[in-house]
Amino acid sequence: MADRDFLGEISALERTLAGIESVLNLPDLERRAVELETKASAPDLWNDPESAQKVTSELSRTQSTINKVKSLKSRVVDLPVMHELAGAESGQSAMADFSKEVDSVTKAISDLEVQTLLSGEYDHRDALITIRSEAGGVDAADWAEMVSRMFLRYCERHSLSVNVLETSYAEEAGIKSTTFKVSGPYAYGTLSVEQGTHRLVRISPFDSQNRRHTSFAGVEVVPVVEQSDHIEIDEKEIRVDVYRSSGPGGQGVNTTDSAVRITHIPTGIVVSCQNERSQIQNKATAMAVLQSKLLEKRNQEERAKIDALRGDTSGSWGNQIRSYVLHPYQMVKDHRTDFETGNTQAVLDGDLDGFIEAGIKWRRSK
Repeated sequence: MADRDFLGEISALERTLAGIESVLNLPDLERRAVELETKASAPDLWNDPESAQKVTSELSRTQSTINKVKSLKSRVVDLPVMHELAGAESGQSAMADFSKEVDSVTKAISDLEVQTLLSGEYDHRDALITIRSEAGGVDAADWAEMVSRMFLRYCERHSLSVNVLETSYAEEAGIKSTTFKVSGPYAYGTLSVEQGTHRLVRISPFDSQNRRHTSFAGVEVVPVVEQSDHIEIDEKEIRVDVYRSSGPGGQGVNTTDSAVRITHIPTGIVVSCQNERSQIQNKATAMAVLQSKLLEKRNQEERAKIDALRGDTSGSWGNQIRSYVLHPYQMVKDHRTDFETGNTQAVLDGDLDGFIEAGIKWRRSK
């Protein structure tokens, strides 16, 4: 701790925060917040629910950003004084506390810096994540379940709300697929960089000869639709099937045909929901998931047209994005950003911050 150049670190934090404030244009944000507050206080606001939802959502995000910047500015201003007071005390506890505060402010500013890169149309929304086992047999099914756990642990670390909508269990071990909704600020923008194929190399626990196996899991991330998105679905273009829920569940869930599977015939997109007891509730949830996937399909088609016009073939999210090697050495490496770590267990326990931050910066650079 004695070797740390705290004054240099504080100076760097001041410059970084000033840069973030310049990019965000705090005066404009404050003016926008006043405009939105005026609109939100209008007595006829909810006469148009779609417009009201946009106003209240943007107001919440704008106020949150302003409060974060002001809070961090205040904390950075206090750091030199805290450093002086800590240095004046004879014990080590004050300096240790000061060091923790510097680390905390550094992390908060880094998080805010990454958030400024999330300026996409849907980045602020909740996310729908679907994980599927791909090539690799039973190992792939087990790996898909491990990937699911990894994301659930990440959400837990960041206090993001998760609602598991559907899980299809494999016969021997693991899962065929699972879909869950992640709710929180910029959930989609943050987690969308995880979309793609995740590759695992390990000694298979299902191989009696202890041979090394490679297996794959696919991760799909789409934004949750809002009422204003206008994704029209013709009832004639969908097929609705009901079936009995499978896997772990409550007494009522597994004894009635309440689970719903919807197939969108023109695109072949299939969605399922089995987390509710009511067939009607499950159908409504499944329709919302289908709308999200159709919205993402529309966005992909629009991006493909733009890429075709500019000849941009880089950054394909459908390809393998990351390798998790557990044997003969320990390493997790992202093939887009080259970010890597040897602490594989921490990553599988949800420590994805470094990968996600690098991914967001990589995507912005493209």
